[in-house]
Amino acid sequence: MGLYRKMKICKSNLFKESFSIKESSCTIICDKKIGINIAKESISRNREALETYCVTNPLFLSSFEPIHVTDGPLIINLMSISAEKANVGPMAAVAGVLADMAVSDMINEDCKVAVVENGGEVSAMSNIPIDVMLSAGDISLSNYFCFRLTTFPIGIATSSGCFSHAFSFGNAEAATTFCKTAGLADAASTAVCNVVKGKKYSNAITSGIEKAKSIPGVDGALIIYHDLIGTFGKIPKLIKVISEK
Repeated sequence: MGLYRKMKICKSNLFKESFSIKESSCTIICDKKIGINIAKESISRNREALETYCVTNPLFLSSFEPIHVTDGPLIINLMSISAEKANVGPMAAVAGVLADMAVSDMINEDCKVAVVENGGEVSAMSNIPIDVMLSAGDISLSNYFCFRLTTFPIGIATSSGCFSHAFSFGNAEAATTFCKTAGLADAASTAVCNVVKGKKYSNAITSGIEKAKSIPGVDGALIIYHDLIGTFGKIPKLIKVISEK
């Protein structure tokens, strides 16, 4: 679970809408107006499936350990798969999986640009570049740079032990992971953030990088801890944000 991200599009004739459904606070970008409604319906439908499942399976909501499920609704199965890869509880993947499923539904309707940000986790498929800005509370690097996304599909997620509403065992200002899906990125960023802690800041970042490397499907990671930065793997190009005055 992650932090809010601002998105910019390198094209003007796209549709963009922000909305909230219960705990899901989302921004959708699409090249077709119908894609906005498809994404909203997808998120609402899959949230309902999750809630219904958890009525009779409450441990799925509260567990900090993976729960293996193969015969549940699709959202449950996908959350379970991502959580098992990262060795975290399934709810650590919920926002990212909801975003992935919405993007998939948009693509099925022949949308060429389908981007969903859900609570800070981004799932994107696009034929044009998308800029995603990291916002992590009041740290010095927050809102200072963005990631220029040019290779798709991509999922991005950020976990924080300082500024996010989600529970974390770690203390990183930001632990961002890059994967092919936002569901895996969501779970992986949680796992990475969990191990970034302690007064030996460089060692803590190294622990986070090693954790990211150990998770199958993580393409890259960026960790910010006490204004120190550690990275590994494939990270989208960083673009400095120019303040608008």
